[in-house]
Amino acid sequence: MFLKTATTKYTNDFFNNIDRLQEQLSISDAVVIGAGAGLSTSAGFTYSGRRFEENFQDFIDKYGFQDMYSAGFYPYDTLEEHWAYWSRYIYINRYQDAPKSVYSDLLGLVRDRDYFVLTTNVDHCFQKAGFDKHRLFYTQGDYGLWQCSRPCHQKTYDNETAVRKMVEAQGFALGENNELIAPGRERLRMEVPGDLIPRCPVCGEAMSMNLRADNTFVEDAGWHTAAQRYQEFLRRHQGLHILFLELGVGGNTPGIIKYPFWQMTYQNPHAAYACINYGDAYAPREIAERSICLDGDIGEVLTVLKSQNS
Repeated sequence: MFLKTATTKYTNDFFNNIDRLQEQLSISDAVVIGAGAGLSTSAGFTYSGRRFEENFQDFIDKYGFQDMYSAGFYPYDTLEEHWAYWSRYIYINRYQDAPKSVYSDLLGLVRDRDYFVLTTNVDHCFQKAGFDKHRLFYTQGDYGLWQCSRPCHQKTYDNETAVRKMVEAQGFALGENNELIAPGRERLRMEVPGDLIPRCPVCGEAMSMNLRADNTFVEDAGWHTAAQRYQEFLRRHQGLHILFLELGVGGNTPGIIKYPFWQMTYQNPHAAYACINYGDAYAPREIAERSICLDGDIGEVLTVLKSQNS
């Protein structure tokens, strides 16, 4: 439906678009937030650079890894080393708070609005920031959940207690603010004890992360309940003035948030579409008149919006 040549980046005055977005937030009947990885990046959850080096220098020295994400796909020789890496990864990306206030700033903008969040992020930042868990749909899983790797049944399991034991078994101490405190790189262990390796309580196979990577992804009862709530939210607001607010969504999985947001905006003449994305903010011509595209850091945009509301 949308023209292939129709997506052009907007260069309108930044503050004019801020004002337009502020107006849409004020007059809309509902706000549907679609959040991608760029939102957590803006909040300080970076997967390379200093944050990676501070927590994984021993793995970097041994394997030459360049970033946290790609290192997660490395075929480690043993499950003990695999879970040493992944327990650190889970801990800092799921159980630590984001370094910046981006999520809480976003909540401040929609707290008193009728909102729902659809996100491909798996770091749980929305709920940690205080968003209503009944208004959240994590479509791609959760770093805080394990599942059977086969999978032999459709159930997930909380992993916080086990993950904390794993990182402590490597020699880390856990600080008051959930930071990992290393005793010295030479004293860290790059493996976990065999008895801490998670196993499926039903079939005994190794557990895996509840992350959508292939057709083994478990959509448990909580996933389906959240999906139903999202669809019900859209049904209740069909034809009303909805603001579809897309934040940091890239091109990896556009069929989950970006394309549906464009489609629903096109089909509802009362809807508006807003996109905040650093270096990648655009909309198709078919909805251009009802679109607000801000090419910039999400946190900075939210700070400006917050200052206008204070």
